[in-house]
Amino acid sequence: MPASAPSPFASGLVHTPVTPFTRERAVDLDRYGKLIEFHIDNGAETLALPMHAGESVSLRDAERRELIEFAIERVNGRRPVIVHVSETGTGIAAALARHAEDAGASAIVAATPYYWTPPPAMVLEHFFEVGSAVTIPFFVYNAPEEMQGTKLNAELCRKLIQRLPNFAGVVDLSLDWQFMIELMTDAPRERPGFQLLAGTELMVSAAAIGATGMFAPLAGIAPKLARELYLLCRDQKLFEARNTQEQMAALRQAVKAGGVASLKAAMGAMGRDCGELRPPLLALDAAAYQKLVGELAAIAALAAEPRGW
Repeated sequence: MPASAPSPFASGLVHTPVTPFTRERAVDLDRYGKLIEFHIDNGAETLALPMHAGESVSLRDAERRELIEFAIERVNGRRPVIVHVSETGTGIAAALARHAEDAGASAIVAATPYYWTPPPAMVLEHFFEVGSAVTIPFFVYNAPEEMQGTKLNAELCRKLIQRLPNFAGVVDLSLDWQFMIELMTDAPRERPGFQLLAGTELMVSAAAIGATGMFAPLAGIAPKLARELYLLCRDQKLFEARNTQEQMAALRQAVKAGGVASLKAAMGAMGRDCGELRPPLLALDAAAYQKLVGELAAIAALAAEPRGW
């Protein structure tokens, strides 16, 4: 029999804030506090930070810990905070996990190890050691395109449920229907309350399989659109969600090529300057920025979104 699990919190609509940097490329905590307030005021049910959209891989260990402590103190219990603890080494990730719990995080999330492409048995041990370093809920982040093709499968998740009482769910960016169906056929039977969260704003397909939450980096640009999509999917109004999903897909396509640079540029175009990027990321050039602004202007739903802070 699987180990009993703690009652998971419902993560719901998860905003993933970017990380503002000054011109000197230092973390801008003043602006970060402003950004946290924006997300709380504009529909975030949970915050996850610092995710890849928050340039987590460009943060030094001390900066990352300071950012987490600052964010949890600033949120002050108003929303749950999921802390991202992915790292190259298992011990490093486990140490970040312990720090997150000590700082007051509500949950942690971790991907497969950076750089390495370990086989399933090693991935299982990695997640077990990271998850067992804490007592708070632990989510696995399945992003095979971001992680050199390392993928989860339903059997690995089943084994992790058997070994890890606080394994609470999967944040899925794979858009792999077969994996999600197998996962949500097996996992909730062994762990009632097990959660599948859409890892992108393409939530309709995931919701049809059983996703109950969504990670939304694009909520920094269009929080109303993100919330509308989430609520429709949460209530299983999937046909009604089609137009909203198409608008969100257009926004995702507009920022996809430039990644975090386009995300920050689009937030700036909406009146929310989120500071500089850290190398090796480069800001959009003038032509790319104007193209992005034109694509944003063509998305009708953005007319209803908040401008400025």
